[in-house]
Amino acid sequence: MPFLDQPKNLDGKMAGDVGFDPLGLSEIDDLGIDLYWLREAEIKHGRVAMLAATGVLWVEIFGPLPGWPVADGRSQMDVFWDAFDEHPNAIAAGLLFITIIEAISGVATTMGRETGERAPGDFGFNPLKFEVTEAMALKEVKNGRLAMWAVMGMIFQGTNTHEPIFDNLGKMFS
Repeated sequence: MPFLDQPKNLDGKMAGDVGFDPLGLSEIDDLGIDLYWLREAEIKHGRVAMLAATGVLWVEIFGPLPGWPVADGRSQMDVFWDAFDEHPNAIAAGLLFITIIEAISGVATTMGRETGERAPGDFGFNPLKFEVTEAMALKEVKNGRLAMWAVMGMIFQGTNTHEPIFDNLGKMFS
């Protein structure tokens, strides 16, 4: 497929490929889930996780937007349910927005996979005109993977301890 000609690391592999695939997922190609689709999903989830981690930390440090519930010593996971109770329409609008974005990106992914003219994750949106290099592609994949683990940790600690992230971090070092 032509998308494999996009930025790769020095070993000639896709950015972020370290040869770890114990389940053989990169070999699937007959169920509509191939390497293109998996790479698209990894990049998308990595980008969302980077935004989520930044958002959670921002609210922990600076507080919520005016009119939204304050944590008051609770985790952001607990505060989400308060926000859902107080602003259900905003949550529903967010879910509708996500649905629209997913539909649009699903069409782009399917067309890109069929034609081979679009690299996974490339929506042609680069307002700052960054040069897409092998190193930048590798950094995006690695930071996205790290962010997915970080957000998973934030969610787990929030639902288990019901305390803010930095409180739990302080307890770990005390």
